[in-house]
Amino acid sequence: MRRLSTMRSDVQPSAKSSRQDEEREDEEEEGEDGRMTTPGNTYDVIVVGGGISGLSAAKLLKENGLNPVVLEARDRVGGRTFTVKNKEAKWVDLGGAYVGPTQNRILRLAKQYGIKTYKVNEQEKLVHHVNGKSYPFKGSFPPMWNPIIKLDFNNLFRTMDEMGKEIPREAPWKAPRAEEWDKMSMHQLFEKICWTSTARRFGTLFVNVNVTSEPHEVSALWFLWYVKQCGGTMRIFSTTNGGQERKFVGGSNQISECMARDLGERVKLQSPVYRIDQSGDMVAVETTDKQTYMAKYVIVATPPALNLKMHFNPELPPLRNQLINRVPMGSVIKCMVYYKENFWRKKGFCGSMVIEDEGSPIGLTLDDTKPDGTVPAIMGFILARNCRKLCGLTKEERFKRICEIYSKVLGTEEALHAVHYEEKNWCEEEYSGGCYTAYFPPGILTQFGRVLREPVGRLYFAGTETATEWSGYMEGAVQAGERAAREVLCEMGKIHRSQIWLTEPQSTEVVPLPFVTTFWERNSPSVGGLLKLMGVTTVVCAATVAGVVAYKKGLLPQC
Repeated sequence: MRRLSTMRSDVQPSAKSSRQDEEREDEEEEGEDGRMTTPGNTYDVIVVGGGISGLSAAKLLKENGLNPVVLEARDRVGGRTFTVKNKEAKWVDLGGAYVGPTQNRILRLAKQYGIKTYKVNEQEKLVHHVNGKSYPFKGSFPPMWNPIIKLDFNNLFRTMDEMGKEIPREAPWKAPRAEEWDKMSMHQLFEKICWTSTARRFGTLFVNVNVTSEPHEVSALWFLWYVKQCGGTMRIFSTTNGGQERKFVGGSNQISECMARDLGERVKLQSPVYRIDQSGDMVAVETTDKQTYMAKYVIVATPPALNLKMHFNPELPPLRNQLINRVPMGSVIKCMVYYKENFWRKKGFCGSMVIEDEGSPIGLTLDDTKPDGTVPAIMGFILARNCRKLCGLTKEERFKRICEIYSKVLGTEEALHAVHYEEKNWCEEEYSGGCYTAYFPPGILTQFGRVLREPVGRLYFAGTETATEWSGYMEGAVQAGERAAREVLCEMGKIHRSQIWLTEPQSTEVVPLPFVTTFWERNSPSVGGLLKLMGVTTVVCAATVAGVVAYKKGLLPQC
């Protein structure tokens, strides 16, 4: 999720500085079409998009001796990360915030800039709210006490991980059963795998939480790939030892701010790109403020659908043009409720809630108290269908409903007495279109996925959607940006093609632990398998009894 701008003036590059304005007065010449062409607007590489991915690309290009420029549409850097600072919250991440083991590239950047991480609190018990009742638990997934439901849950997540093993990270469309799985939605897969409504309902929440979409909206092939490239069902859903284990002290937007500071005046804010022209010797990129930038290469580091805001000459190839019309963004509102004191911890709860209640605006929460224990807060996601339903309410109405569900789940009126509220509706962001990431509906990945990262002439594509590890996260954004930068470096003859895809060394500070499964979890049957086994056993027992009776009555030959 992402938020309003709070970049400090000492680190925020300004696209409209008075010094630049003076330079433009001296250097700019007006063309016949009324656009301004500036001799100083020629670079080696133009990067479109000043989020983590675009800035990572520009940073790597600069470190390799090139002169890049970053064109960012907003008045801030950071893209889908967004840290707000105020007296009530100190600082709050209203966009991408979480980082964990195996996310080594974003951790490397944080270490380089001296940005510390801290663990999201999960010391006390989590709460699972279902059928109007709350059940405290420990671990990544809520326990199921009904043995049939327990078998169904175990088989669902085991099957998703096993299917994921068949899907190549770099090319999911090459999976052995790619077309079969791509034609199927996750809703259809749940109907096929699950025997109980309880497992199907939790599977729906699992999809909502991870990709802010509904099971019927997403391709089974794409979703299984998405989970696989994040390390599997346990790694993607877990807080401790998972994708939500940590946050950055001071907010995640610092990473973008630090990269922008290093790039200096190469970062141009409030510069929405509307036209990219490859017809000449140099690529010409035009912005809505009547500036034209020239370069040998361009890296587009935006969500695919935002390419629709740009005009291309020559036109994009057919499959690329079709792709960008077919990959929508997820729907989410990120909500932060602040309290005078940390009452949930006093009640033995850590602040994590898994809420399966169709009337609840929130599906998942995490504790968002500062690492020093100040500013007690609970973060919650309004996801997918609920996000769309509640977009029409006022901020105050959403705030009230959220406090009411927290009160119900935690069993205390203290939850009704919040002192502050922050939210960010990513559906209204013009230059994101939604969050966390773009998703692939059924049938799209096998037909169009292969062109997702494929260069178009001198255009190269970054953005977290093009990543093969932790796509949809900040980690994926870094991987994609650096990969696109190395593609340009390779094209320029500065590196060998074998250096485009590099393995990132493991972080020494945030070390992943293996998720241990029990013999029972690995070998217990599915509900269907159990019923089949019971059916066979019943037939065998009946046949044995009948045989014994017949033998005793002399109806069978006695040899």
